[in-house]
Amino acid sequence: MRVIATAGHVDHGKSTLLRALTGMEPDRWEEERRRGLTIDLGFVWSGDLAFVDVPGHERFITNMLAGVGPVPAVLLVVAADEGWQVQTQEHLDIVDALGIRHGLLVVTRSDLADPAPALAEAAEKVAGTGLEGAPALAVSAVTGDGIEPLRAALSRLAAALPGSGDQDDVRIWADRVFTVEGRGTVVTGTLGAGTISVGDTLQVPEGTVRIRGLHSLQTPRDQVTGPARVALNVRGDTAGLRRGAALVTPGCWLTTVTADVRLRPPGASPAAPPDRIPRTMTWHIGAAAVPAQVRRLDDRHARITLAEGLPLRVGDRALLRDPGSRRIWGADVLDVRPPRLGRRGAARQRAEELRGMDATPDGAAELRRRGLIRHTDLVAMGARPPEKAVRAGEWLVDPDHWSALKDRLMKTLTAHAAAHPQDPGLPAETVRQALGLPDRALVAALAAQTRLRHARGRLTMAAPALPPETARRVAALRRDLEQEPFAAPTAERLEALGLRSRDLAAAEAAGLLVRLAPGVVLRPGALEDAAEILAGLPQPFTAAQARQALRSTRRVVIPLLEHLDRLGRTRRQDDSLRQVVRRA
Repeated sequence: MRVIATAGHVDHGKSTLLRALTGMEPDRWEEERRRGLTIDLGFVWSGDLAFVDVPGHERFITNMLAGVGPVPAVLLVVAADEGWQVQTQEHLDIVDALGIRHGLLVVTRSDLADPAPALAEAAEKVAGTGLEGAPALAVSAVTGDGIEPLRAALSRLAAALPGSGDQDDVRIWADRVFTVEGRGTVVTGTLGAGTISVGDTLQVPEGTVRIRGLHSLQTPRDQVTGPARVALNVRGDTAGLRRGAALVTPGCWLTTVTADVRLRPPGASPAAPPDRIPRTMTWHIGAAAVPAQVRRLDDRHARITLAEGLPLRVGDRALLRDPGSRRIWGADVLDVRPPRLGRRGAARQRAEELRGMDATPDGAAELRRRGLIRHTDLVAMGARPPEKAVRAGEWLVDPDHWSALKDRLMKTLTAHAAAHPQDPGLPAETVRQALGLPDRALVAALAAQTRLRHARGRLTMAAPALPPETARRVAALRRDLEQEPFAAPTAERLEALGLRSRDLAAAEAAGLLVRLAPGVVLRPGALEDAAEILAGLPQPFTAAQARQALRSTRRVVIPLLEHLDRLGRTRRQDDSLRQVVRRA
């Protein structure tokens, strides 16, 4: 199926033309038929062609935008006896700003006036827009002249429209929401791509809904593949469903209130700078119309802040309209997760970045710009994850950025070990903050690819393996310390184990022991354990109280407390009192 919308001035025969083409009545409301004026959207079809009939009156421009927004092609209608009018131009500007490049020019009422002048004027008006060169035909819905050639032209237009993938993620912009007695909520819209089936779950603004029933062209279906007009009978979180609400594949779209865009005034060449743009406008995409704040970054780029979140992707084409002046601008979405513009000069720097970006989803380019991103977020932006990306759990990392992170990690650990030889390791959280990483899992992944040890939440420089006999003796000592964590071995015990000073130094380099003083060693995690135990004492505390709490001796407790002082885990108040420093 292909979906095409009408466009054109009020009372130029759009609805009459569709009646002649389809034999169906596009005006749904009695008031519309009584007044001969389309007020809301109408939907008719013939064969595999579905039509969205939009109102031409300026008072109903929002309804027109809701109808033309989700479709890929238009019938731009001009009456032979009236020619090009104000609303014809506004509708053309809208079609061009939305980036619609497929359509037909149709001059109606050729039985009332010579259509040649209107055809010539229309061809002149569309020059420089996406409809330049579109086939132009003259018809009369009353006499039937030109209707068959128009059908043939519509068939050629439908064949030329780009296809869509049946596996694409679904996004349906609701253009009608109503209740049917005994059935519940019904939503209609254009399924641009993807496949929906009875029983599917879709994400909506207030949660999720389940498809109970599915119709296309008033025929019940078990499954429909886009593009198609569809009516969904849904159950679930329907409270927020209204015109403009989006129904999307769960987990596959990013809902955003902020986007960076490239501005396009209608009919302007890519090099032409857009006019001054108001700060407050209305953002139109699909059938949605949302108030938006516009912050200009340069002549061609802006940051859009929406009053409510919408599921957007890189490459989306939207329209900004000033309701007061009725001026419009096209907007190509470049980034749906833009960086904050907090520091001085950030807007100017961001504009320079945007000038080098295309409005097409590019996973490799997106990853290069960001350095790292969650796999699900990149896919939700509409970009394909690059094959060469480094994968670390749920994260994708640019290879060059990953190499730079590994270098920074090694430099950070090396510098700390040189400055603190008695405590050469760093907590993983400290490393995460130092590298500016969003997730500690990335630290673990980096450590796994470097010469580092990652144990008990700490990273230390790896050292050569101990000789087998030394390793056996150190293992025996560590078993002692597992039983009594703060009972450092005596000189006699070390001699019995056959461990000399150089053996203890090698074990410390390997991250197996921590030396507090000559001959005083504990296991690496004992320092943090001690700090936690001491934090439970009434503050401040004495060395004697610490010795009792740790069930140790003065020989061990004094160097241990001095070590905690150097690490900033405890602080001396005077010669006899200390207190634990609470971590934020």
